[in-house]
Amino acid sequence: MQDHLRIEEAERFIITCYRELGKTQDEIQARLQAIRESFAAKGYYEHTAEELSHGAKMAWRNSNRCIGRLFWESLHVFDERHVTSEEEMVQALLHHIEYATNGGKIRPAITIFAPATGEGPRPRIWNQQLIRYAGYETADGVLGDPVSLPLTRLCESLGWRGERTRFDVLPLVVQMDDRPPRYFDIPKELVLEVPLRHPEYPAFSQLDLKWYGVPIVSNMRLEIGGIDYWAAPFNGWYMGTEIGARNLADQDRYNMVPKMAEIMGLDTSRDITLWKDKALIELNIAVLHSFKEDGVSIVDHHTASQQFQLFEQREKKEGRDMTGDWTWLIPPISPAATPIFHSLYNNRIETPNFFYRDEPRSGACPIHADTLTCPVHKS
Repeated sequence: MQDHLRIEEAERFIITCYRELGKTQDEIQARLQAIRESFAAKGYYEHTAEELSHGAKMAWRNSNRCIGRLFWESLHVFDERHVTSEEEMVQALLHHIEYATNGGKIRPAITIFAPATGEGPRPRIWNQQLIRYAGYETADGVLGDPVSLPLTRLCESLGWRGERTRFDVLPLVVQMDDRPPRYFDIPKELVLEVPLRHPEYPAFSQLDLKWYGVPIVSNMRLEIGGIDYWAAPFNGWYMGTEIGARNLADQDRYNMVPKMAEIMGLDTSRDITLWKDKALIELNIAVLHSFKEDGVSIVDHHTASQQFQLFEQREKKEGRDMTGDWTWLIPPISPAATPIFHSLYNNRIETPNFFYRDEPRSGACPIHADTLTCPVHKS
């Protein structure tokens, strides 16, 4: 990006950010002047801790694909721009996992490492999410999560060996500057997992399914005022459909809908019986029931849609134009039963924001995009 465009991005962000923070016009002008001087002297500028914190919250607020934006102001920001080693980086990530998990009462958080500008370190995270299950290719098909096949192969090439179950938690894979990537196992006690059971079908427990409690997305670029943060993992809590209607249900993921139908004794010989729909609903009931019974934060899609309506009302009250990607905001089950289905949204992209990246490959930069994720809830 050319310098004049970067300065314009910086100035646009500062004016909006400082006004929202209640800064005076003199404070705004002083900061703009300092930024211009920094560009003239160094070719870039750096965010203050206050700017970084509010900018990250604005990025969540501007995330068109996220249904959970009502809680954008509650995001806790960990400023880790000073980190220069892989060990320090991993300690920060483990602290994030522990803080966000909070014994099941999940807290939205983001950990921000050094940006792509300036003379500091260049941290990278290869994981799609900080916590995710491995996927192994076998003669009988994929064991575990098929979406994790590339990262699992990478981890194994680095020397990692999983237990080869359907739910092996992958290690953290990080890289600093041009050094080779390294893996670090996540202590088991930090990973909150929920064994899945159904309130009306005891046989469901025999499937031995489970899912991790906190979706910490680590595959997106955070852009604030023209500065790119390539390593900035963040989390909210799950919406039940992300697990029950996608991760466990998709044919190219765990493909549990036929198993659920079998447990229910449904007629699967013809699609007209709507056996897939019935099984999908019960699979989602199992997820919501299990998380709630274990005291782990989760939201159903109807409640999430109502919360999004409240977010819309608050944005209108603040005089901000509402943006959204309708195709992502509607839930994957019963979308017509939610108010979002009957609404229209402007999909204009505002900044600060989160942006998708390319898949990591061996020998390439660890930049990754997970097409199933949104900045806070999708998995």
